[in-house]
Amino acid sequence: MSNFLILSPNANLTEFKKYRIGQIDGAKTPTLKSFYQAIEKALSFPDHFEHNLESLDELLNDLEWIEHPNVALYITQAEGFLAQEKPAKVIELLNLLDATAEDWKWVDDDVQPKNLKIFIEHSSKIVGLLEREEISFDKID
Repeated sequence: MSNFLILSPNANLTEFKKYRIGQIDGAKTPTLKSFYQAIEKALSFPDHFEHNLESLDELLNDLEWIEHPNVALYITQAEGFLAQEKPAKVIELLNLLDATAEDWKWVDDDVQPKNLKIFIEHSSKIVGLLEREEISFDKID
């Protein structure tokens, strides 16, 4: 299964009940600044989060404060997600999320592994960016 799952509006999420889901409303996160605030709240980030990509990368590669082994970021209303940012910034974030989810598959034995997924409500814009960057994704109907 890919790190990114593109969900149809009527997707059945019951198979994902085993995930600790941090939901982000794309309509309320048109900028990176608003996204950082939303993800901080959605995943209960520690106080030392600095609201930048480097700090985001650090915390997503840690997740020690979340006991659940399955963690998902779920972006709803994705057409509005980072709509005020340049495509290059959105691509940078998507690549970071993909790389981080991939890194969790290869952790050392002394680290509690996490299964990190990114669920995105269907968005032609996001699908187009993922395809352009050759980031694999699965579609869930």
